[in-house]
Amino acid sequence: MSDQDRKPKLFGEQNVASNVSMSHLISTLSEYEPVIPDVVTAHYLNEAGFEAIDPRLVRMVSLSTQKFISDLVNDSLQQFKMRQSAVSKKQRQDKKTTLTQEDLTAALTEYGISLRKPPYFT
Repeated sequence: MSDQDRKPKLFGEQNVASNVSMSHLISTLSEYEPVIPDVVTAHYLNEAGFEAIDPRLVRMVSLSTQKFISDLVNDSLQQFKMRQSAVSKKQRQDKKTTLTQEDLTAALTEYGISLRKPPYFT
Protein backbone atom coordinates (compact mmCIF):
# COMPACT_ATOMS: atom_id res chain seq x y z
CA MET A 1 0.00 0.00 0.00
CA SER A 2 1.37 3.39 -0.91
CA ASP A 3 1.23 6.48 1.28
CA GLN A 4 -1.46 7.83 -1.04
CA ASP A 5 -3.74 4.85 -0.24
CA ARG A 6 -3.29 5.25 3.52
CA LYS A 7 -3.89 8.99 3.53
CA PRO A 8 -7.37 9.83 4.87
CA LYS A 9 -9.70 11.47 2.42
CA LEU A 10 -10.40 15.13 2.94
CA PHE A 11 -13.91 16.43 3.38
CA GLY A 12 -15.46 16.76 -0.05
CA GLU A 13 -13.34 14.06 -1.67
CA GLN A 14 -15.63 11.21 -2.60
CA ASN A 15 -15.49 8.00 -4.47
CA VAL A 16 -16.71 8.21 -8.09
CA ALA A 17 -19.06 5.27 -7.55
CA SER A 18 -20.72 6.98 -4.59
CA ASN A 19 -21.16 10.16 -6.66
CA VAL A 20 -22.91 8.16 -9.38
CA SER A 21 -25.21 6.40 -6.91
CA MET A 22 -25.99 9.67 -5.12
CA SER A 23 -26.85 11.44 -8.37
CA HIS A 24 -29.03 8.48 -9.36
CA LEU A 25 -30.84 8.67 -5.99
CA ILE A 26 -31.41 12.40 -6.33
CA SER A 27 -32.73 12.03 -9.89
CA THR A 28 -35.18 9.29 -8.89
CA LEU A 29 -36.51 11.19 -5.87
CA SER A 30 -38.87 13.21 -8.05
CA GLU A 31 -40.49 10.00 -9.34
CA TYR A 32 -40.93 8.30 -5.95
CA GLU A 33 -43.88 9.19 -3.73
CA PRO A 34 -43.10 8.42 -0.07
CA VAL A 35 -45.77 7.34 2.40
CA ILE A 36 -45.37 10.57 4.36
CA PRO A 37 -46.62 13.43 2.13
CA ASP A 38 -44.22 16.25 1.32
CA VAL A 39 -46.63 18.81 2.80
CA VAL A 40 -46.53 17.06 6.19
CA THR A 41 -42.74 16.81 6.12
CA ALA A 42 -42.38 20.46 5.08
CA HIS A 43 -44.71 21.51 7.91
CA TYR A 44 -42.65 19.73 10.56
CA LEU A 45 -39.40 20.97 9.06
CA ASN A 46 -40.75 24.53 9.27
CA GLU A 47 -41.88 23.91 12.87
CA ALA A 48 -38.31 22.87 13.67
CA GLY A 49 -36.98 26.08 12.11
CA PHE A 50 -35.76 24.61 8.83
CA GLU A 51 -36.89 26.19 5.59
CA ALA A 52 -36.42 23.77 2.71
CA ILE A 53 -36.12 25.50 -0.64
CA ASP A 54 -35.40 22.37 -2.66
CA PRO A 55 -38.39 19.96 -2.78
CA ARG A 56 -35.97 17.05 -3.26
CA LEU A 57 -34.60 17.74 0.21
CA VAL A 58 -38.09 17.53 1.70
CA ARG A 59 -38.64 14.27 -0.16
CA MET A 60 -35.29 12.93 1.12
CA VAL A 61 -36.35 13.69 4.71
CA SER A 62 -39.70 11.97 4.04
CA LEU A 63 -37.91 8.94 2.68
CA SER A 64 -35.53 8.83 5.65
CA THR A 65 -38.44 9.11 8.07
CA GLN A 66 -40.27 6.33 6.27
CA LYS A 67 -37.17 4.12 6.52
CA PHE A 68 -36.82 4.87 10.24
CA ILE A 69 -40.46 4.02 10.94
CA SER A 70 -40.20 0.85 8.87
CA ASP A 71 -37.10 -0.27 10.77
CA LEU A 72 -38.75 0.57 14.08
CA VAL A 73 -41.89 -1.43 13.31
CA ASN A 74 -39.79 -4.35 12.06
CA ASP A 75 -37.73 -4.33 15.27
CA SER A 76 -40.95 -4.19 17.30
CA LEU A 77 -42.21 -7.24 15.40
CA GLN A 78 -39.00 -9.09 16.22
CA GLN A 79 -39.46 -8.17 19.89
CA PHE A 80 -43.02 -9.53 19.73
CA LYS A 81 -41.85 -12.80 18.17
CA MET A 82 -39.13 -13.25 20.79
CA ARG A 83 -41.63 -12.61 23.57
CA GLN A 84 -44.12 -15.04 22.03
CA SER A 85 -41.50 -17.76 21.64
CA ALA A 86 -40.75 -17.52 25.37
CA VAL A 87 -44.41 -18.18 26.23
CA SER A 88 -45.62 -21.78 26.14
CA LYS A 89 -48.15 -22.75 23.48
CA LYS A 90 -50.85 -23.36 26.09
CA GLN A 91 -50.50 -19.82 27.41
CA ARG A 92 -50.77 -18.26 23.95
CA GLN A 93 -54.41 -17.41 23.55
CA ASP A 94 -54.34 -14.62 21.01
CA LYS A 95 -53.02 -15.54 17.56
CA LYS A 96 -53.08 -11.94 16.34
CA THR A 97 -49.91 -9.91 16.07
CA THR A 98 -50.42 -6.68 17.98
CA LEU A 99 -48.06 -3.73 18.34
CA THR A 100 -47.78 -3.16 22.07
CA GLN A 101 -46.06 -0.40 23.95
CA GLU A 102 -43.82 -3.01 25.57
CA ASP A 103 -42.47 -4.13 22.18
CA LEU A 104 -42.23 -0.57 20.89
CA THR A 105 -40.34 0.56 24.00
CA ALA A 106 -37.84 -2.28 23.60
CA ALA A 107 -37.30 -1.40 19.93
CA LEU A 108 -36.93 2.32 20.67
CA THR A 109 -34.35 1.56 23.35
CA GLU A 110 -32.15 0.03 20.63
CA TYR A 111 -32.17 3.44 18.92
CA GLY A 112 -31.35 5.31 22.13
CA ILE A 113 -34.88 6.65 22.65
CA SER A 114 -36.48 6.12 26.04
CA LEU A 115 -40.25 5.84 26.26
CA ARG A 116 -42.14 5.76 29.54
CA LYS A 117 -45.81 5.50 30.33
CA PRO A 118 -47.31 8.56 32.02
CA PRO A 119 -47.91 7.93 35.75
CA TYR A 120 -51.70 8.00 35.42
CA PHE A 121 -51.70 4.89 33.16
CA THR A 122 -50.16 2.57 35.74
